[in-house]
Amino acid sequence: MRGYRQYLYDHTARRYLDTVNNVAHVGHQHPRVVEALQRQAAVLNTNTRYLHQEILLFAEELRSILPPELSVLHFVNSGSEANELALRMARTATGRRDMLVLEVGYHGNTTGCIEVSSYKFDGKGGKGAPPYTHVLPLPDPYRGRYRGNDEATGLKYAAFAQKAIDKAKKGIAGFIGESIISCGGQVAPPPGYFKDIYRQVRAAGGVCIADEVQTGLGRVGDHWWAFELHGVIPDIVTIGKPLGNGHPVGAVACTPAIADAFANGMEYFNTFGGNPVSCAVGRAVIKTIKAEELRENAWHVGNYLKASLQHLQERFPIIGDVRGAGLFLGIELVRGDELKPCTTEASHLSNRMRENGILMSTDGPYHNVLKIKPPICFSIQDADFLIDMLSRVLEEDVFNF
Repeated sequence: MRGYRQYLYDHTARRYLDTVNNVAHVGHQHPRVVEALQRQAAVLNTNTRYLHQEILLFAEELRSILPPELSVLHFVNSGSEANELALRMARTATGRRDMLVLEVGYHGNTTGCIEVSSYKFDGKGGKGAPPYTHVLPLPDPYRGRYRGNDEATGLKYAAFAQKAIDKAKKGIAGFIGESIISCGGQVAPPPGYFKDIYRQVRAAGGVCIADEVQTGLGRVGDHWWAFELHGVIPDIVTIGKPLGNGHPVGAVACTPAIADAFANGMEYFNTFGGNPVSCAVGRAVIKTIKAEELRENAWHVGNYLKASLQHLQERFPIIGDVRGAGLFLGIELVRGDELKPCTTEASHLSNRMRENGILMSTDGPYHNVLKIKPPICFSIQDADFLIDMLSRVLEEDVFNF
C-alpha cells in the first residue's frame, strides 16, 4: 500500500481518489515534505532542550500566516496536545476552570480534551458533561432548533452562551470551538455567531480558543484559518493534523497577554514538541502551500465542487444540504420535509463510492453526512470524477424514494 498526492493505492496497486484524508494536507508523500524530513533527519534530531535554527525558521514561517495578535508559539506533537495546552493556558490566565463548549464538538483524546468534547462524553459509553463543562447547542442552520443561515439565527444560538455563563457560579475560563464543526457534520455556524460568543465570553473575563486542527492552513480557501471566515481573532489558536502532513506536529498560537499569564513559574516542557525534524516538516508544509498556491486551489476547486454538488442536490431529493467552505464540505442525506436522517443510505453510498474508486466517509450526530476534506492539491478533474461517480451511484434504486 502507498499514497501519492490525492491518491491512495491498495495492495493490488488499485488507485483510489482520497476525498477524506485531511491529514495529508498538501498530498500524500509530497516530495517537498519528504525531502525536508529526510534532510533534517540525516543531520540532527534531538529533544527541545537543545537549541537549533529550525525551530526559529518554523516559527517565522507559521507567524507569517497568523494574525499579528497571535505572536507567541508553543510547539507540541498533536492536535490533542495543542488543545490540552490551550485549556491549561486559559485556566491559568483566568484562575477558573469552567469552559463553554459546542454540542458534538471534538477536541482530542487526552483526559482534558475529552472533558470538553461533547462528541465523546455525550456519545456511546459517555457519562455526560463534567460539572465544569457547559454545552451550547450545535449552531446548525439546517436542522437545528433555529433554522436559517443569517445573522438573526446566529444571534439566537449565541444567546445560549450568556445563559451558560450565568449558571457558572465560579465564572468561566473560556470557550473552545471548531470554526466549522466537523463531528457535527461539517456545520458552518450562521453569520454573527462566533462574534457574539466571543463578545460574551470576553465580557465575562474568559478566553476564546479556536480549534483549527481540522480547518486550518488554507483549507477553507478564502483565508489561512477558518476563524477568519467569521471575522474574529481568538486569544488562542490550536493547530494539528495538516501542519505535519502526516508527521506528528502541532502548535498553539496565542497573544502575548495569554503567554505572560501562563509563564507563572511552573515550567512547561515538551520533549519532542519543536524537535528539528518536526520543525523542518512543518516549515516545508507551509512553504509548499505558498509555492504551489494550494490555498488558492482550495478556494477555486472548493467553490467549483460545492456548486457542482448543489446541482446534484437539484436532481436528487435525498441531498438535503450542501455546506462548508473551500475543501471542507458536507453533504447531508435526508428523507422528506421532516429531514429524517438517511443514516443507512449514507453508509451504503460511502461503500459504493469505494467500490467505484473513491474513498469517502460519514459524520454528524446521525452519521448521515458525507464529509469531503481531501488533500488540498485536489483538482477540478478530481471534482468532476467525484461528481460523476456520485451521480451514477445516486441513480441506483436504493436512493430513490
